[in-house]
Amino acid sequence: MKTQAISATPPEQLQQVTFDSAMEARIEELLQRYPTKRAALLPVLWLCQERYGWISQGVIEAVARRLGESPAFVEGVVSFYTMFFRQPPAKYVLQLCVTLSCELCGAQRLAQRIKEKLGIGFGEKTADGVFQLVGVECLGACGGAPVLQVNQDYYEHMSEEALDQLLEELAKEQ
Repeated sequence: MKTQAISATPPEQLQQVTFDSAMEARIEELLQRYPTKRAALLPVLWLCQERYGWISQGVIEAVARRLGESPAFVEGVVSFYTMFFRQPPAKYVLQLCVTLSCELCGAQRLAQRIKEKLGIGFGEKTADGVFQLVGVECLGACGGAPVLQVNQDYYEHMSEEALDQLLEELAKEQ
């Protein structure tokens, strides 16, 4: 199984964030690639999400301080992009494309299958925090419809049988 589970830092640990020396070094490395600190905002946020599993208000404030921006500006960017999690995510976030190409190729059947197998609908997590289902507008893989993105990995041409197998494999990883 190649998909890595998300390990989300608990909210109480991300109320006030200061970056350690390793994180500072990675941010500094990113800043060298961009003409301004503001231009590096998305990569720095992505780095933070990779580290903490999600973007808390404390992370927003730390990024704002580090890049010399207002917390409101950083929060505006975070809230605009759907790739950033504003709450601790499940270990496996199932992002199902619900755009026309995927809908025509069976995305609705996959959504129904997930609801049947996991007991969750769009925007919900399983009680054990292992799975979360999110409907997304386009994953940019129309040629592989229907497409399911699990964390950072794409699964194209998904059938109900392939979905069942994938969910079983992911559940075993726990």
